[in-house]
Amino acid sequence: MFDDFFIRALMAGIGIAIVTGPLGCLVIWRRLSYFGDTLSHSALLGVTLAYAFSINISVSVFIISGIVALLLLSLQKKTKLAGDSLLGLLAHSSLAIGLVLIGFLSSIRFDLMGLLFGDILAVTIGDILIIWLGGLIILGILFFIWKSIFAATVNYDLAAAEGMKPDVSNFIFTLLLAGVIAISIKMIGALLITGLLLIPAATARSLSSNPLQMVIISTLTGITAVIIGLFSSLEFNSASGPSIIVAALVLFILSLIPFKRIGALQK
Repeated sequence: MFDDFFIRALMAGIGIAIVTGPLGCLVIWRRLSYFGDTLSHSALLGVTLAYAFSINISVSVFIISGIVALLLLSLQKKTKLAGDSLLGLLAHSSLAIGLVLIGFLSSIRFDLMGLLFGDILAVTIGDILIIWLGGLIILGILFFIWKSIFAATVNYDLAAAEGMKPDVSNFIFTLLLAGVIAISIKMIGALLITGLLLIPAATARSLSSNPLQMVIISTLTGITAVIIGLFSSLEFNSASGPSIIVAALVLFILSLIPFKRIGALQK
């Protein structure tokens, strides 16, 4: 039998993978990988403020990530800078501010490695509840706006002409990204959550022939990566968060192998 901490880690990781599966597909389709990276970097500032003011980490991270998303939308309208330049500015600025604040809060002990790379083996029942309840809310909202956000991804002008309000859907989608980062920051870490968003979705893109298949395969790939990563972490005494991302990477590499071509050559 596995210890309780390992079962809790599995439940937390699988919950996160179920949420990041469809969101990761949208990030890939909309080419927003750097945006997700920006929000994950800003999460460190949210964690720092949570420790400083003794508030819930997930709530603090969601607020800060949401503010960063709003800043991006505002700066895009007020400046002439390209989107990638603004993302870089916000990502590194928020990360630097978070690290500076950590230096000032000398009276509070920080596990910096845990903040950056997560510690899924230390999750509690409360963390699992946050992940599953928060994840269900995120998936419910995503299901409600899916038609609009998908239409805007394919053709923004057509979606607007049909009255689907793509701007509203885009704004909600950015908040959903902030939400998934908020519920998973403690488990995966600020620097690795984007990997769990992108790599399973990238794997699914190589194996799927339609959007629904890609969402399903992305979710299953994420769950598989969590299971393999956690068992590998237990077996080899490696860091759990990075082990999950490495497992996802291995699955991505395997998805690139042309199995049909190999079978044809064997015949």
